Amino acid sequence: MRDSLKKQCELFAHNRQEIKSCYKWENPLIIAICASELCSRGIKIETEVLLKCKNILDASVGVFSTFRGTAKLPIVSILATKENPAIDMQNTIEMFELLKLRFRNSDYLPLTAIKLNEMVSLDEADEYINRGKEIYNLMKKEHPFLTSQEDGVFAVMLAFSKKDNEDLVADMEKCYKELKKFSSDSNAMQSLSHVLALCDDVEEKSARVIEFYATLRARGLKYSKSFEMAVLGSLAVAGLDMDTVISEIEEVDEFLSGLKGYGGLGIDKKSRLMHAIMLVLNDYSKNKVGNTAALTGTITMIAAQNAAMCAVIASTVAANASHS
Repeated sequence: MRDSLKKQCELFAHNRQEIKSCYKWENPLIIAICASELCSRGIKIETEVLLKCKNILDASVGVFSTFRGTAKLPIVSILATKENPAIDMQNTIEMFELLKLRFRNSDYLPLTAIKLNEMVSLDEADEYINRGKEIYNLMKKEHPFLTSQEDGVFAVMLAFSKKDNEDLVADMEKCYKELKKFSSDSNAMQSLSHVLALCDDVEEKSARVIEFYATLRARGLKYSKSFEMAVLGSLAVAGLDMDTVISEIEEVDEFLSGLKGYGGLGIDKKSRLMHAIMLVLNDYSKNKVGNTAALTGTITMIAAQNAAMCAVIASTVAANASHS
């Protein structure tokens, strides 16, 4: 394993353990995605920082706020990367209030707010929120029953695209129609189409996603056709040599298999493989290798991470509802 990739793996193992020590009962998939996002920023997190940011969030919002729902840990994790998390928390709340003028409140809206706060100032936010709402309405027109609150997160991310709204939605639809031949999971394919619509040559990128999937399967690596596909989409548009990068994914997957919580009653092999892909992408982006315009630091990987996070949030909400 390359030295930088090994360090990325070791950083992930540290971050995941630190988060688990603070959030013992949290969904392990959310913990892993938060740990990976911290790795993508080169952050080695410590328990006391997470606890400090948790206290800042708790002191900033009411007991029944959606900030205290399933998006809480992702928000705390992002706050933990900031020099002044209290200020970022307040700015995020203000961004949240702007979003609520155009989108319904949900477990996804606080996550949208903190992501948007990282990308634009409050003065600039209206432009992207309003455009995001226009994109969301076009998405809803195409798929009135399939498009839901989580798609508002993507719509705001898509508002940063240089394509015009109609072209974006047309490209999403091209991807979606092709990908539906590949998988019957409509929600997952819609999320993947959002990621791919940010790129040029969407038909070619859709085909490359399917090629990556087939190559992983041929190497004995079973990947899911569910929400994990959005992360595979980010890999497919990254401009990396397929054989090389899959060999590295195998190495990282082997590393993760030795960590407590993977396998057995813990995280399954398909999700573990997604985490391996995210770590490989993090490393290539950090080291400026390959087509970095499509890697972790850009809107494409942000959209993929959001797809994975939204799917986990949705499954958590559904599980909580079934037990209530």
